[in-house]
Amino acid sequence: MSTEVGGPGEVTVELRIEPFAAPAPPARHRGTCAPGQGWYAAARAVAAERLPDQARWQLLAEDLGGDPLRFVLVELAGLAFRPLTTGDLGDLVRWQRARHVAPWWRATSVDLDAARERYAPAIAGEDPTRHWIVECHGRSIGWVQDYRIADHPDWTLTTAPQDAVGIDYLIGEPAHVGGGLGTRMLSAYLSEVVAPAYDTGTVFAAPDHRNTASLRVLDKLGFARGTWFDCPVPGEGASTVIGCTLDLVAAFGPR
Repeated sequence: MSTEVGGPGEVTVELRIEPFAAPAPPARHRGTCAPGQGWYAAARAVAAERLPDQARWQLLAEDLGGDPLRFVLVELAGLAFRPLTTGDLGDLVRWQRARHVAPWWRATSVDLDAARERYAPAIAGEDPTRHWIVECHGRSIGWVQDYRIADHPDWTLTTAPQDAVGIDYLIGEPAHVGGGLGTRMLSAYLSEVVAPAYDTGTVFAAPDHRNTASLRVLDKLGFARGTWFDCPVPGEGASTVIGCTLDLVAAFGPR
């Protein structure tokens, strides 16, 4: 990704404003991200020049894989995250079985009993992995999780940076797939949930190498594709995945 403009290390950010009930203005507003500032902070500074009060707005990545780095400021985007509860497990199992999810799902909790066994420790606060339900305008539509790679010995044997935070994600409701929501969902998740909670400099994700939609979302969030490796799949051998990393310092500033 080549984004240098102006002085060494500077990048250009571009902002589009998307009102809720009115046509989006065609203008895109630009600013410069200074070294160490963080892409999101630079975009928010551009936004503040146009909309000082952003209480009703969410700043979301649109495409951070090129030059300039493109953001969108969305009024009433409606994206929120709440901790997973036992009452969500039925939805989670249904999502994992969905046609657009099942080919990429490497876990074993594809029935309710297995899901209770798998997620009960985390729900009870006995497992350090954090699980979240994604809501869009109050409706549960997906799931995300974050965890320290070092807390999972099986992952420490992979190419993942040992001090990284790992993430996994899915949009479960078919009606919300394919419209660009995945990029916005993960942008909000990284900005509002992951970045404030960890002092590490790297986020790691490892989609199946055939899952082009997931890989494209990570590209648009500024992740860099890295090493391919085989990830064990219970009862099925292994799937070949691509380790992808995001520099949290570049995206959000010093930790």
